[in-house]
Amino acid sequence: SSSSFSSRLRFKRGVLSLFSLSLSRSCLSVSADREIVTVLARGPCMAEGFPAGERTVGAPPAQPALHLIAGAGTPYLARLLPPPPPAFHLPPPPPPAGGYIVHRSPLLVPVVTSGAAAPPAGPPVPHPALLPPPPAVSAPAGAHGGWGLGQVTLADVEEMRNQRLAQFMANEGLVPSPEQELKRVDVIVQLKKIVLMWIKKVACQRQLPNELIECASATILPYGSYGLGVHGSESDIDALCVGPCYATLEEDFFTLLCNMLRSRPEVSEIHCVKSAKVPLMRFKFNGISVDFPYAQLNAMAVPDNVDLSVPSLHKIDETSWRSLSGVRANVCILNLVPNLQGFQAMLRCLKLWAKRRGVYSHLLGFFGGIHLAVLAAYVCMRFPNASVSALISMFFDIFLHWPWPEPVVLRGPVHMSRPDGRSFMPIMMPCTPFDWCNSNITRSTFNKIKTEFLRGYSLTRDLNPDFDWHRLFVHFPYSIRYKFFMKIFLAAPDIDELQDWLGWVKSRLRSLLLRLEDVQGYCDPNPTEYVDHDVTEPNTVFYWGLSLTGRKLIGVENLKREFMRSVDKDKNGGYDGSRCKLELSIIEASWLPKNMRLDTDTFNGQKVCWRFLGYSLEGRPVFSQYFPRHLAADTEHPSAVG
Repeated sequence: SSSSFSSRLRFKRGVLSLFSLSLSRSCLSVSADREIVTVLARGPCMAEGFPAGERTVGAPPAQPALHLIAGAGTPYLARLLPPPPPAFHLPPPPPPAGGYIVHRSPLLVPVVTSGAAAPPAGPPVPHPALLPPPPAVSAPAGAHGGWGLGQVTLADVEEMRNQRLAQFMANEGLVPSPEQELKRVDVIVQLKKIVLMWIKKVACQRQLPNELIECASATILPYGSYGLGVHGSESDIDALCVGPCYATLEEDFFTLLCNMLRSRPEVSEIHCVKSAKVPLMRFKFNGISVDFPYAQLNAMAVPDNVDLSVPSLHKIDETSWRSLSGVRANVCILNLVPNLQGFQAMLRCLKLWAKRRGVYSHLLGFFGGIHLAVLAAYVCMRFPNASVSALISMFFDIFLHWPWPEPVVLRGPVHMSRPDGRSFMPIMMPCTPFDWCNSNITRSTFNKIKTEFLRGYSLTRDLNPDFDWHRLFVHFPYSIRYKFFMKIFLAAPDIDELQDWLGWVKSRLRSLLLRLEDVQGYCDPNPTEYVDHDVTEPNTVFYWGLSLTGRKLIGVENLKREFMRSVDKDKNGGYDGSRCKLELSIIEASWLPKNMRLDTDTFNGQKVCWRFLGYSLEGRPVFSQYFPRHLAADTEHPSAVG
């Protein structure tokens, strides 16, 4: 009857209105979660001094403001940031199979995603917030059992999920304590004092005029995870030493400054890595590991508030430019993300997920720190008001359905050459002049990453308020997943030489991975580094999972000869490993040593790995999938990968 039909229609409209309001509250508002997010993201360093209003994308102010950089609530640095970039038109994220729902008003309107629209004429208009389609929520089976819209709204569900995520992060120790933050702040302060004394000595040795000696200055700029405020209690500090034009890399940085650091009682295990694409020193300062590269600017003095966007400072050598790119990328990301605390909490979780699931190692063909930072920033920019748990869910949704190898670009439209055909997951650096994040991703590692995206997407679609976040972060079960492993054994006479040998071999492991893919079909390079305690000499061991796919095992001796040619071909210009060992063997999972816990990311022994940086040197033009008339930026400068 007509009255029955009208009643059913009114009921459906009421349910839709309640569902729309609940979803809007849960996904588009963080006011209720502000206290939680603040707890998740406390204690950033460089990132602390970027108020949300000054990180929004828009017209640059007439005069840049002086931002205070603080760590754990204590100011210790001041920097003059470049003005924010001009307003630009952001392409929408790729749609999942079911389309998106666009929040334009209190009602949720479905959007057709079958085709891409041309860019609108006139000034760009920001896109509305895009939300993934919600799964169906059914009413409870009984009057007192289950949960549903009638008892728990989606906003309540989201709040409970955030609380459980906050508790998980606290239990995992993802956020350093205030005491640990103050120790890192003190490291930066003490390093700045040492660098200031160093540059005065260099100026005197150069016999500069007295007035130039008095105003001689150099500075320290944090970058990487510490610069973004997403470091953990065990993370190292990436700190760039920036000096004037008369302070050279070899003579002044690696000789004079290195000797000054060696003489300090708080500095230990100092090691110079001169053969890397970004030369740097590595050492421990009061027990905290520090990566310490150097950039030489085209200036007579480098103040604390140096503005790296000044074009005249870009007339520098290639090595200094690569060293600067990590700092420049951090500054751009911090200016672009609208919700800094949500971004920090999300990125902390993503780094833990990538490490636990074995997809965090740039040199072995997985993600590096800069890759995850750009991907996390992309999600945060499209969902500026989403809660942390919603951001993590959207991360897996977006990049599982992303039309790879379409590149991920934070700022556009820009004119840029397309990366080479080997790039499975191209990601653009956010800083100008634009360049591509270097990627070592191969066919095998790309499939592993996609599999982990699918797993994360499947798990985070669960709207149960009692969602167990441990399920997302469980360690990848290598010893259960694979029957055979490639064992890579590296050894050296002492720890220092092992560090050199390990870094040299790791920078060439991609060629071994590609060869294993050719002959075995699939290889999963476990990034975890182990120590064989049955061997007396310092050593590091890798175990890579092999999938035979009906093929016979490769001959190890032939494989080793081919790989050693790759290791030795740059021997004259790099590291002489004549006193070191490299052994390859294939073992069954049942033969794995009992003291090697392959399904965890920790082991009993000394970790002797060092992270090396990688760079991208060339690319080709790429057109936007969504706006075919638009290109995406150009530059020939390499970019650092942290």
